[in-house]
Amino acid sequence: MRIALTTPMKPPDSPTPSGDRQMARAVLAALEATGARVRLPSRFTCWRAEPDTTLTQAAVVELSEIIADPKRHGTPQAVVCYHLYHKAPDYIGYGIAQHFDIPYVVVEASRAPKQAGGKWAAGYKATERMLARADQIGALTRADKQCLATVIAPDRLYQMRPFADLTSFLSCKRQRSHDGGAPTRLLCVAMMREGAKLASYNVLMRALSLLPEEAAERFTLSIVGDGPARAVVEAMVPEGLTAHTRFFGEVLAADMPAIYAAHDLLVWPAVKEAFGLCFLEAQASGLAVIGGASFGVPDVVYNGQSGLLCPQEDAAALAQALLQLLNDPQRRQSMGDKARELMLAHHNLVAGGQQLKEMLSKAVLFHTRKGHRNDLPHSVHHGGHT
Repeated sequence: MRIALTTPMKPPDSPTPSGDRQMARAVLAALEATGARVRLPSRFTCWRAEPDTTLTQAAVVELSEIIADPKRHGTPQAVVCYHLYHKAPDYIGYGIAQHFDIPYVVVEASRAPKQAGGKWAAGYKATERMLARADQIGALTRADKQCLATVIAPDRLYQMRPFADLTSFLSCKRQRSHDGGAPTRLLCVAMMREGAKLASYNVLMRALSLLPEEAAERFTLSIVGDGPARAVVEAMVPEGLTAHTRFFGEVLAADMPAIYAAHDLLVWPAVKEAFGLCFLEAQASGLAVIGGASFGVPDVVYNGQSGLLCPQEDAAALAQALLQLLNDPQRRQSMGDKARELMLAHHNLVAGGQQLKEMLSKAVLFHTRKGHRNDLPHSVHHGGHT
């Protein structure tokens, strides 16, 4: 099957690292693993930090050039869009699907009705049109599905399990530290910037400060990540833990499997986290994890099986979870073993490819049998709130 893959937030070959880029790469690899011939018709980025009145016209120009030269990428049989929301409408993929009258599949769609009348109203309305046109919509978290289900019929809404290319993490052999009473090696992997990331670091450091004084001698903390807020994060480390904390800075992706393998437990509060690729990578590496139960984290961390989840932004609960696993290395190890098993079964590229293949089959059937049925309320098409 010939597929046009559109990534309105960030193309897979973007030089800027991010979870969104990693997921775009995973979607591309998973589609290719099914035998599909995948092309990126454009690297045009529709995401904007602030509303841009010139975006639509720029997208029209780009789309016109693509359609005027179909030999450039061949005529696709379906369009797959990765990550659609009001700050990143998929003008390119939507336009290609409309022009060639082919199935349109959206992987990871987020919907925020509160944006219908605000400064993002134009992007919100455009996204609603694209959701209405989509033949299959994949929700990567139960929270997203719950919101989408208010306007999308069940036969077009697909609950996906988040997935990633976990091959290098699954194959890297763990280095166990609990034998002989060595300190537990805690790991945190996250960018350092204002907003939810900095809020997560704040919760983590508050949790560490709540641990009994004697616990500080029983663990080390490694922090992988960098960004404009690094100095702020460094200043947050509790005074008694500075000697036990190491900042790695930005690390090459190729070096991450070995870093995970050299640690025992991933901890990340995950404030407002979509689902957290670090949770997938850590668990595939055989680490138990401790995280905040925000948004899609419960969709990738199996609470009580592969790790422990705490209420979002609850530093006291996070500290208690840390104590539990610091005091029970055997449970921590069994959770890590279970985590690797679950990632292999449900969250690697093979599992992702199977889901995408099923979605594409459903999309073709829907497009053929029912045409471009519109499930959205009448008010959506007239700019009203839903």
